[in-house]
Amino acid sequence: MTTKSIETLNLSYKYSVGTPFEVTAVDNVNFDVNEGEFVGIIGHTGSGKSTLMQHLNGLLKQTCGEVWINGRNIRGKGVNIRDVRFEVGLVFQYSEHQLFEETVFKDIAFGPRNMGLRDVQIKERVLRAAASMGVHDSWLQRSPFDLSGGQKRRVALAGVIAMEPGILILDEPAAGLDPRGRDKVLGFINEYHKSKRLTVILVSHSMEDIVKYADRVLVMNKGGVFCYDTTDKVFARTGEITEIGLGVPQITRLSERLRDMGVDLGCDVYTVERAAERILEVMGKSSESV
Repeated sequence: MTTKSIETLNLSYKYSVGTPFEVTAVDNVNFDVNEGEFVGIIGHTGSGKSTLMQHLNGLLKQTCGEVWINGRNIRGKGVNIRDVRFEVGLVFQYSEHQLFEETVFKDIAFGPRNMGLRDVQIKERVLRAAASMGVHDSWLQRSPFDLSGGQKRRVALAGVIAMEPGILILDEPAAGLDPRGRDKVLGFINEYHKSKRLTVILVSHSMEDIVKYADRVLVMNKGGVFCYDTTDKVFARTGEITEIGLGVPQITRLSERLRDMGVDLGCDVYTVERAAERILEVMGKSSESV
């Protein structure tokens, strides 16, 4: 039987309730994430993505509805929200701004130390987390502020991973990085997911990032769920996605252009690898007909 790591039931959140500035940021959202699943969340700016994520570890308290983590209501009787935050690791956009300690080691150790672990346990966790995010041992006694942007981002990620949460939520973890730094950060995250089989939610504006890693995709629009399905089925709806103001992967646009020119690669092309396979298939069929 499939075990749910996350489930929201009729979740809504309003800012500035009772004032002229009241606005609904999350509107009656129902979705679930299975244990060990990698889910992508996309939506234009202001669609409610980040607000929704901050409910999943209790940083925000919903206006109405429920959030369930590993089978328990996080606002239920007897639930310690502090424990939930150790269970659900949340990495903010530009997470390097959260760095503040004198050394990289101390920054990564901050979470485990707050969990009340012994020094030997803390050291073990720091070294494991550092290795998983490509943080070299030679960095550990350096100031985090001496590192590059991508290196700082990996240190910040290691700080969350050192708490060994069963659920990892990443809000634009590669924002602002150059392509090489972006690929490194997301690559380390993907490898960590594969090795630990933990639940991962990736929020991103980059369709290429989402389609490369996600099993399912949640598309948000105006605070609500526009659609939630497998990556194949969501990106087969490129016309609808474009209509709500979102882009689609460049390779998908190229595929559509080729279709207009009479070369049909299918309606589910959203990765370069799949496009290459389909082009070879078309070329093979063309050569057979000659």
